[in-house]
Amino acid sequence: MEELLREELLGRFGMRTPPVPASGGKPDRFIPGEVRWYGPILYCPAFRNPERVEALPYWAQTAFRAPMLLTIESAGDAAKAMMALQRNWASCQYQLWRRAELIERKLPFIPTKPRTFPFDFPTTPMGIFTLVNDRQILASAETSSDLALGALPLVEDHTNPPSRAYLKLQESLAYLHHDFGVPYPAPGERCFDAGACPGGWTWVMRQCGAEVYAVDRTELHPLLMRDPKVTFRVHDAFTLTPEELGAFDWVVSDVICYPDRLLPWVRRWIASGRVKHMVCTIKLQGEVDWQTIEPFTQIPNSRVRHLTHNKHELTFLYAGEEWGTGMGNGRED
Repeated sequence: MEELLREELLGRFGMRTPPVPASGGKPDRFIPGEVRWYGPILYCPAFRNPERVEALPYWAQTAFRAPMLLTIESAGDAAKAMMALQRNWASCQYQLWRRAELIERKLPFIPTKPRTFPFDFPTTPMGIFTLVNDRQILASAETSSDLALGALPLVEDHTNPPSRAYLKLQESLAYLHHDFGVPYPAPGERCFDAGACPGGWTWVMRQCGAEVYAVDRTELHPLLMRDPKVTFRVHDAFTLTPEELGAFDWVVSDVICYPDRLLPWVRRWIASGRVKHMVCTIKLQGEVDWQTIEPFTQIPNSRVRHLTHNKHELTFLYAGEEWGTGMGNGRED
């Protein structure tokens, strides 16, 4: 993840950053004004920290909104100083784990275990801290995410889904709900799953109660093929038009499709007025051409994110006109 972040900072923002230190490289002194890695945290003082989450690096799980250096004498002193700033603090350590544990015990408990889908995000600000040495803490009382360390691990079902890709759609739906207030899919709603095989995303939609029109050249998992609420069609999903298929509450796609082909398809569906919400994986390959990603970010009522469950890919989230105003941390309120 750190190398992908470096590549993005250079390719998208024109910022050169130092290589990620080897496992033995553990800085024990804070140097103001110097771009430097503190474990997995890249301190980049020249980076202008935007209010809009879309303008942050996608490969940054979270960003310090107001970085500061705290000088402490003890674990109790550290907890007192942080609690004076705000209540919730996530610990991100690369050394001095025992001392960090002592500090954590004196702070309110922050759950980091995988969450069960569906769920509501926390509604209180989330800070972050790391020990640079036993007397200095690099911290920020405000971050770009309401989640601890910006991560959203989900409880996995190892039995029922046809593939692990289902986690990406669950996370996407959670972000649409959090960022825009879009309700989760529900019974009575219709979904078009483009490039559906083996059926992980279809499975999520069915678990939510929605009916699914699934299109691919290969059949879905047998259990989904027998589901009366799943209609399957053998076809190239991207050659089917909104005018031919009709209206859907949801259009989703996790097919291997690169930005230059995905973008006109997304635009056509939105322009047709026949879709309320969309979730699409933007597949990447090799060195990313960031100019191919930018047009997605210009689509009204939408957002591009790198999810916890994404690999070398991004996810396009379209809330629709009714839910176009973003809410919550890192967004325009």
